[in-house]
Amino acid sequence: MEIEEKLKSGYKKIILCAPTGVGKSLVGATVSRYFDSSFTITASKHLQDQYIKDIPFLKPVKGKQNFACLKMMESEKIDNTRKAMRWGLTCDKGQCQEKINKNGKEIIEVCKFKPTLKQVEDNTQEAKSCHYYYQKYDALVSKHSLWNYHAFFQIMKFNKKLFEDYLNRKVSIFDESHKIEDQIMQFIGFDIFSGQVEECSLNAAKYDFADLDSMIQLIDDIAYSYAKKIKDIKESDSYQKEPDYESVTRLERRYDRAAQAKIDILTDKDNFVVNDPVQDLNGNFRAISVKPIDVSVFANSFFTTEYQIFMSATIDKFSFCENMGLQQDDVAFIDTPKSPFPIEHRRIDLLNIKRLSYGSTENDELEVIKTIDRIMDEHSGERGLILTSSVPRGQKILRYLSPKNTRRIRLCHSYNKDGKTQDEVISEHASDPTGVLLSSSLWEGVDLKDDLSRFQIIAKVPYPNYKEKRTKAKMDKFPLWYTSQTLTKLLQGFGRSIRSEDDWAKTYVLDTAVNNVFFKAQKMIPRAYYDVLGIENL
Repeated sequence: MEIEEKLKSGYKKIILCAPTGVGKSLVGATVSRYFDSSFTITASKHLQDQYIKDIPFLKPVKGKQNFACLKMMESEKIDNTRKAMRWGLTCDKGQCQEKINKNGKEIIEVCKFKPTLKQVEDNTQEAKSCHYYYQKYDALVSKHSLWNYHAFFQIMKFNKKLFEDYLNRKVSIFDESHKIEDQIMQFIGFDIFSGQVEECSLNAAKYDFADLDSMIQLIDDIAYSYAKKIKDIKESDSYQKEPDYESVTRLERRYDRAAQAKIDILTDKDNFVVNDPVQDLNGNFRAISVKPIDVSVFANSFFTTEYQIFMSATIDKFSFCENMGLQQDDVAFIDTPKSPFPIEHRRIDLLNIKRLSYGSTENDELEVIKTIDRIMDEHSGERGLILTSSVPRGQKILRYLSPKNTRRIRLCHSYNKDGKTQDEVISEHASDPTGVLLSSSLWEGVDLKDDLSRFQIIAKVPYPNYKEKRTKAKMDKFPLWYTSQTLTKLLQGFGRSIRSEDDWAKTYVLDTAVNNVFFKAQKMIPRAYYDVLGIENL
């Protein structure tokens, strides 16, 4: 096994670039077994479920929304967890601890169903213990555990000291590791929403949304406001008579988040950028974010085990190491040379219709939409997928398609007007024999296997939005990052509809800009794509 050779050669960090079908999860499990203890971290609930099914020795940690709250069930007199889940009585809505007055003192009372970590370790927990905390603590005391990025990074960022005795593992296996930068970004910097500003009785007009110092002041004012609210509530007569612990806990969490963000930003102000504010249709402030340009200075705190394996179907060593602050010579790279799926099952047709960019003409756009119409006619009896770069572009496609093909379309973005989730829209799509999903968000993380999609159309190359200030700053500091991000998303898109050796679908790329991406990214393209893209071995 190539990974074993690299480990024996002294490498402690290994990148495995391997396409769908190679069995990355089983490779990861083999590495976990090779060492006596491991963390496996993956990007989505869907992938977690796949791991749980295939690799039972990994103890999974799932979010609170996946478990019924026993405390709420007791108060509502429900003894059926399925019914409780249907009613929305989930752990994320329950209170795990409350502050109460006892003998004139304020103490924290923990939910009676919550076991301690030591009880789970010694297997002495109550028979009826909170399912969420049981599985979380069981994972922490087990030799091999399975996490999603958010839960794992949450512990590494905020609770490392609390759980330090249980975090000493030999190897971390990061699946879908091309997503690590985005996951780290969720924990560094700050998102400010209009609701927060209003809740803190602050006047948004007083702040300069283009100035970092002004945003630091706003974050500081938000933290101060939450601290004052907590103090005022605790000192109020009503609190003394009937304490509202839930409100205080919520405010304390918000205070902690703002205070930590201020510390992170002040550590290196030059590394943070203020994105343009999001406004509503009337031009009123809705949200703004302060984000790091370079996440590598924070990445190390998430990579704590002696060994790390980074796995993805679409990963470039140079760009990844640069982003994560890893030394190239310290990292081994394994690039799987061939896809296990037959080339005739995953054909990619670069049609080169028009170059779509901010300077495209109306005629260019209409030419591309006419081609989408024609392809849909050719696949009139099959389900399919159309990927585009933004919600407005999706609306334009829908507006100019022929009526018969418009009727086949289901919009499926990360947020949908009717409040439906992506999963709900895809479920509806599955019952429509000629349905076509039109999306700006299904580039990755979704399996449209078998006849859920027999053709897919990439209408526009998914460049990151260079008008966003962070994107521009990132491009200036890391020139290859923009191309790497575009290539990764494009290659992920290619794989949405071909999920197994027997599966097949045809991919059409209409935007001529794809040639420019492949030219600039020729050294980044994984070898498993050479055959289908007609690339000679470089």
